[in-house]
Amino acid sequence: MQSDITNIMQAISTVFEVSGVAVILAGFAFALWRGAVRVRTGRLPEAYEAVRATFGRSVLLGLEVLVAADLIRTIAVEPTLSNLAVLAALVGIRTFLSWSLEVEIDGHWPWRRTA
Repeated sequence: MQSDITNIMQAISTVFEVSGVAVILAGFAFALWRGAVRVRTGRLPEAYEAVRATFGRSVLLGLEVLVAADLIRTIAVEPTLSNLAVLAALVGIRTFLSWSLEVEIDGHWPWRRTA
């Protein structure tokens, strides 16, 4: 019974991992499409910003999905202290990347957003 649950959770975690990568790839394709539309209409400076912001946001979303996959795998599949430490490091790194991308895309700290 325990093995069945472990296999199911492993499969769910894998689905989340594949979904996270798919979100990043789809976001990249969509970002290129948005940029191409702006280039065709002669709005070259806007093309770069559109590609950059769209792709950055898809990377952020993909990172969130990948963190969910890591959480599922660590908590439901192999709940050991060493796996928990690895999870903490991964979440810390991905959180730093998310904050960095957010600041890079918006140009200001998240708490400095205007109403």
